Amino acid sequence: MSKRATLILEDGTVYRGDSFGSERTTLGEVVFDTAMTGYQEMLTDPSFAGQILLFTYPMIGNYGISEADFESGHIQVRGIAVREYCHRPSNLHSVQTLDNYLRDSNIPGISGIDTRSLTRHIRSRGAMMGILSTEMRDEDALERLKACPRYSDTDLVYEVSTEQMYQWPAVGDRQTDASAGIKHVSYNIVVVDLGLKYNIVRILSRLGCRITVVPYTTSLNDILALHPDGVVLSPGPGNPSLLGDVVDVVKGLIGTKIPLMGICLGHLLIGKASGTEIFKLKFGHHGGNHPVRDLATNKVYITVQNHGYAIDDSTLQGGFEVSQINLNDGTVEGICHPDLPVISIQYHPEASPGPWDSSYLFDRFLAMVGKSTDA
Repeated sequence: MSKRATLILEDGTVYRGDSFGSERTTLGEVVFDTAMTGYQEMLTDPSFAGQILLFTYPMIGNYGISEADFESGHIQVRGIAVREYCHRPSNLHSVQTLDNYLRDSNIPGISGIDTRSLTRHIRSRGAMMGILSTEMRDEDALERLKACPRYSDTDLVYEVSTEQMYQWPAVGDRQTDASAGIKHVSYNIVVVDLGLKYNIVRILSRLGCRITVVPYTTSLNDILALHPDGVVLSPGPGNPSLLGDVVDVVKGLIGTKIPLMGICLGHLLIGKASGTEIFKLKFGHHGGNHPVRDLATNKVYITVQNHGYAIDDSTLQGGFEVSQINLNDGTVEGICHPDLPVISIQYHPEASPGPWDSSYLFDRFLAMVGKSTDA
């Protein structure tokens, strides 16, 4: 018989269910994700740091945990909520159950709750802080929740960024189609780790790049000392307004005209570096089914998204223009500049989990790098 668990939202809404994973108390912003597969990749996505993750797909844990599907070195979420937890996974590549994986990482979960009701509640009221506990009375848990630091006020990038610079192993050089503008992909790419997903560097490595990953606190001079052919600003968690020092570095990078690719949080920092305002979305974009229209080609791509903030297009400055929009709510999904070598996108071209519609953007970035190095 499993222990009972309770999830309480800051507005006093209570959901009761069964505990799995670690039996303890955790706090975080409660958000829902609409992806139908890929729970392991979501659990280890640093962009979920500081959050309790609600899965809209009804059964979680059915294919266990595979060693090939990690997107960082450990679980990043603070807790999870599911409709049904599968105790007996079926997967050739599974090495342990989700329950054991959560226990080993001291992460609690709650199952058996009405996830459709909770999702509708968040959609209506907006993302809010929550507390998940197997040990506290409701009134004590709510008091603790009211006193906890807010998600928007916490520097979560500090928690997830690498502490030391390191090299990502390259797979080898690759010849590519000359029409893509890349003669020989063997570029020196610096990745600023704001909450890096492994699949970003896996893809760049498969394209033959030499990759150096640096902490988010790395100065402009230290980045330039690595003589990058291009720089990638990774995705990451939390409020970009708390990262003033990083914004200053991004301003400097834009000024050097070194090819720059910003993904998700990196995209928001490019916006802030140009003087653009950022706002918090009501309940964020989390899932693998978000339609995005490219304004130059009028093509629609299905994208992977995981963010709680967006660019205010009415405040765009520095010559930047909106290049892509979200067809669900009209928010900005990409910006571009007519004269600067910048690719800036709000969604995740590296997928994991989700569709691969936008993986072409890595080739586009390297084509831009090739053009710069040939100049």
